[in-house]
Amino acid sequence: MQVTGKVVVVTGGANGIGKALCEAFHKAGAAKVVVADMDAANARAVAATVDGAAFKCDVAQEKDISHVIEETERQFGPIALFCSNAGIGGGFDPMSVNAGGASDEPWQRSWAIHVMAHVYAARHLIPRMKTRGGGYFLNTISAAGLLSQVGSPAYSTTKHAAVGFAENLAISHKAHNIKVSILCPQGVDTNMLRSIPKGPQSGDGDLTPEQVAKDVLAGLDQEAFLILPHPQVLGYMRKKTENYDRWIGGMAKIQAKMREEFGK
Repeated sequence: MQVTGKVVVVTGGANGIGKALCEAFHKAGAAKVVVADMDAANARAVAATVDGAAFKCDVAQEKDISHVIEETERQFGPIALFCSNAGIGGGFDPMSVNAGGASDEPWQRSWAIHVMAHVYAARHLIPRMKTRGGGYFLNTISAAGLLSQVGSPAYSTTKHAAVGFAENLAISHKAHNIKVSILCPQGVDTNMLRSIPKGPQSGDGDLTPEQVAKDVLAGLDQEAFLILPHPQVLGYMRKKTENYDRWIGGMAKIQAKMREEFGK
């Protein structure tokens, strides 16, 4: 897919990967880049630099996503690419005292943002895309959705669920010319990464958001389902499936090392 001349929406577009995506799509010739974010001020600031538009949007709320879709198509035309990019990094416990956590809140918030936001976007856009003969979803997930995230069961679980939904989205609507890509980086130098304890997600080096956005453009051009800015993740996936018990053992060693470091 080429974004030239297309209308693109990016949730979580005010900062980090989302901001870099907005800038990359603008440079690639998108007709209009819509920046959707809870941080309305920064969303407007990003939109101003890309000749775009901004909407305040809490992706955990279906009505907010519906509003962004309705208003974008009313004002600028059909959405060709919807980037469900917003994410949170809460619920991290390096000591992993109890994988079940202490309360439902981090689980519910992660589920709403990492899973239901993708569902809501599809729910409201699929009928429109089917009517006009196609469309594209880019869902920012994480390598944690393919591997795991030591220290955050809620993050890992919801990111795995996001991968599962994206697979079903692609399978269900391939016949309708609706394409899907999932973006699964490891460490990316963003506010979210800096807000969580340092861990194995940065073991292969933190990429800049701009590099990730460049990889996204290349992945969209190839219409690849899986976009891996850290290509070594593919090797980790293979090791995981080749010998699950050995992989669990290796991850448990990482967990033990984190307990040792943070327990000092």
